[in-house]
Amino acid sequence: MRLARNIIIGLVALVAAFLIVGLFLPRHVIVEREVVIDAPPEAVFPHVSSLQAFTGWSPWNDLDPDMQVEYSGPDTGVGNVMVWTSDHPNVGNGRQEIVELVENESVRTEIDFGDMGLADAWWRLVPEGEGTRVVWGLDADMGAGPIGRWVGLMMDGIVGADYEDGLARLRATVEG
Repeated sequence: MRLARNIIIGLVALVAAFLIVGLFLPRHVIVEREVVIDAPPEAVFPHVSSLQAFTGWSPWNDLDPDMQVEYSGPDTGVGNVMVWTSDHPNVGNGRQEIVELVENESVRTEIDFGDMGLADAWWRLVPEGEGTRVVWGLDADMGAGPIGRWVGLMMDGIVGADYEDGLARLRATVEG
């Protein structure tokens, strides 16, 4: 009986520690990846300033060929919106809108992942020699709860590989 009680107390203490530590983890998580593309910023910019063009090199297209995508607003620039639905757990449903851009320098979007929360994403184009360093980033709000913040610790591993794949595809698209 004493052993069972000690096991239960240990499990409760472990869960409590997990939850308490989770409350002190960062609420916002930033993931960034970058690549140098052998082309000037003005050759790269059209591929990041249009969500229709983004779909052409997005790493998530291959995960779910049946993903449904709808666009609204202008074809490029501020107000360009993409809404997607997918049954694939790594793609899910969401909405992304370009909310800010500086010609040949940067694009910022807001992403709504529905129940999974909101995030900001960006592409920065920095001239580097004859080419362009492209930085693709994400700032996700993991919420106030401890479980979301624990998930935040894994975001770089979850999203980072997809960003690397997408940037490789972008490089192949621009340089190809």
